[in-house]
Amino acid sequence: MSDTKRLPLPEFIALIAMNFALVAFSVDGMLPALPEIAAEISPDDRNRAQLVLTSFVLGMGVGTLFAGPLSDTFGRKRVIFWGGVLFVIGAGLAAQAQSMDQMLAARIVQGLGVAGPRVVTLAIVRDLYEGRRMAQIMSYAMLIFTLVPAVAPYMGAFVIDAFGWRAVFVSFILFCLISTGWLMIRQTETLPPARRRPFKIASLWAATRECFSIRVFTLSTLAQVASFGILFGTLSSVEQSFDEIYGRGETMPEWFALVALLGGIASIINARLVVALGMRRMIEIGMGGQAVLSLIVLGLGLTIGTPFAVFLAWLVSIFFMAGLVIGNLNALAMEPVGHIAGLASSVIGAVATVLGVAMAVPIGLMFNGTTVPLSVGTMLLALAGFLIMRKGLR
Repeated sequence: MSDTKRLPLPEFIALIAMNFALVAFSVDGMLPALPEIAAEISPDDRNRAQLVLTSFVLGMGVGTLFAGPLSDTFGRKRVIFWGGVLFVIGAGLAAQAQSMDQMLAARIVQGLGVAGPRVVTLAIVRDLYEGRRMAQIMSYAMLIFTLVPAVAPYMGAFVIDAFGWRAVFVSFILFCLISTGWLMIRQTETLPPARRRPFKIASLWAATRECFSIRVFTLSTLAQVASFGILFGTLSSVEQSFDEIYGRGETMPEWFALVALLGGIASIINARLVVALGMRRMIEIGMGGQAVLSLIVLGLGLTIGTPFAVFLAWLVSIFFMAGLVIGNLNALAMEPVGHIAGLASSVIGAVATVLGVAMAVPIGLMFNGTTVPLSVGTMLLALAGFLIMRKGLR
């Protein structure tokens, strides 16, 4: 752990959560804009509008691979700052895009930039805390993080109604300036020069091999792939599900807010239980429960159809699973690699995000006006994550 002077814990948790939330806002704030984007720059292929979300996440995954090692070399705050600059540039380019290809390229740039705040803030937490205490802090940060998906569609819809869909990218820029600026002003550097590592390809490769030589790191990363695949697949399909399956596209922000808020209760529960039960047990509960619930939804989808109330409850369960799983998987993977925390956070983030997107894109593009594609994908990924924890780490 670092000897760096710590901020008061409530402010530190809020600061970390805000920088994590930049990702959530950049994804969920886009949901109300997807129909208008599809109509204006992709009128011949409505499903392709989903790629506005996954292209951003793909860029973030690639950027994640470099953000951590760069922070191990140049310090945490400097990488967060320049990541914020790149994010702002990407958002500005997206606001001016005239074609879907231009939009996707701009969103990749935006995703590359957000990797700085997303990854390096995790390394800051690991610099200052470890073990179950780190997991508890991550749970509280995830609770605040959950509020952003609850309000982001509202904010996006308000901005779009008032100024048009392109203005939503301006709101992303403002959010980035606030979250990054707060960290730059208040948080001291947590990685002193004496602990920094040179940015050398050979060293990075050796450290990456070291990460994947550790069984708990490797299996936690694979389970993270499954959890991200579920989450990204759900986000890709959620707007079309409300609109085309249930005819509730106009009220989607209200329903999505309810889903996110109820799902956020998981972070409170996890923060209270993880110290007593341990991270592995909480992950098994989240993944195993989701596999069972998704199987039930699949059965309904294949027979009588999924009632709207059941669909809502299932969405809540997916966000609930994320609250039980994601923070614990990060903490579990990072526990044995504190001496290379920046690189380790980059590796788990990059692999989990890129492979998670690779699984989510086909799930989203297979949307056929029913809940079947999403329920099949979610069930299989949740089962895989459960088996990795139950069998792989026993």
